[in-house]
Amino acid sequence: MEILFEKIKNRQAVIGVVGLGYVGLPLIMEFSKAGYNIIGFDIDPEKTEMLNRGESYIHHIPSSRVQELVNAGRFEATTDFSRLEEVDCISICVPTPLNKNREPDLSYVVKTGETIVKNYKEGTLVILESTTYPGTSDELLKPVLESGGFKCGEDFYLAYSPEREDPGNPKFSTSTIPKVVGGITPACTKLAAELYSSIVTSVIPVSSTRASEMTKLLENIYRCVNIALVNELKMLTDKMGIDLWEVIDAASTKPFGYHPFYPGPGLGGHCIPIDPFYLTWKAREYDMATNFIELAGEVNSRMPDYVVQRTMEILNEFEKSLKGSKILILGAAYKKDVDDIRESPAIKLIELLLEKGAVVEYNDPYIPRFPSLRSSKLRLKSVDLDEHTLNNFDCAIIVTDHTNYDYQWIVDNSKIVIDTRNGTKKVTKNRSKIFKA
Repeated sequence: MEILFEKIKNRQAVIGVVGLGYVGLPLIMEFSKAGYNIIGFDIDPEKTEMLNRGESYIHHIPSSRVQELVNAGRFEATTDFSRLEEVDCISICVPTPLNKNREPDLSYVVKTGETIVKNYKEGTLVILESTTYPGTSDELLKPVLESGGFKCGEDFYLAYSPEREDPGNPKFSTSTIPKVVGGITPACTKLAAELYSSIVTSVIPVSSTRASEMTKLLENIYRCVNIALVNELKMLTDKMGIDLWEVIDAASTKPFGYHPFYPGPGLGGHCIPIDPFYLTWKAREYDMATNFIELAGEVNSRMPDYVVQRTMEILNEFEKSLKGSKILILGAAYKKDVDDIRESPAIKLIELLLEKGAVVEYNDPYIPRFPSLRSSKLRLKSVDLDEHTLNNFDCAIIVTDHTNYDYQWIVDNSKIVIDTRNGTKKVTKNRSKIFKA
């Protein structure tokens, strides 16, 4: 342990990052700035080739930053996982989706562990960052890594440190977000804490990998439940003729005991729609029913249906049927100003509208076409946004409130605007065209 500790302290350790997406790539940039040599691993050759050319495939990470990374001469991306034997520390940042039964799919984590064993280097520190349920590190990954006859805490070291990336958030970066770390043994925690303290402003050690795994789930369950609360209130206040956005703004003036959450057309992204169900799945092992989590998931999953129902009601006021109406979806990304469509409520919303016979197209400046997704077979391309396009649709639905949308111009040139994000709050003219959903 002491040899690896000194290598980390002196920036002589070689870092391996498995998974070069929204979590892995920012992590690599911080390791590079700290002076480490890094090898990035991914199964996608297009990604590794782009990175080695100094090109970014993530919108909020400009290619200039990737080019700086490459020019520094301390980074290389590869699909050759045999090179894991060259690294001293490995951060695992692979997907951990849910399957169709809402059960954790940890196949990527298991395969990564098996690959590490095949290319084992004595004394390696392995850190899992992918979101998962409490017990994954010690019950699943540790046995995989020990299957080669190695002992955790002696031959290799294992810790869990949840990713806390918030793509597109200009206020926080990887280096400024505190890092929670929990190891299988005290030595594992010490090594992981030393590694991360070299790239982030604050490291918070906890007693175990399970405590660290649970920390991530608590953070996102907190958000999921509170978003479900305001989504339910949104459906109620619409019937009551009350503008919930105004109510939230008013409540936010209270300087204590209140934190604002905002309604929307549903949840999206790789965390909030998925993470809570890791815990509901694990809770069954302890004969526990996680009622709050299940109810929150039910409310949030109903929001696309609610938006479709509101769209039908609004079109009906203009003596139009949803069937045959031309609907323009504004924004397909799961949140504003990012190019990530994973679990986006726009997917479900478009599918529901198509099922009911509407003619649907979308515009999103960050998503020129729908990527291939396990959750959807939609194959759509973003249409140009101009006066002719807007006038050609019976209504436009704001699903993602990108900041570069000119909402006054959109309202001026649309027949009807259905706003699910309060993107039109600053619009001053033609407000009679705006309807909330």
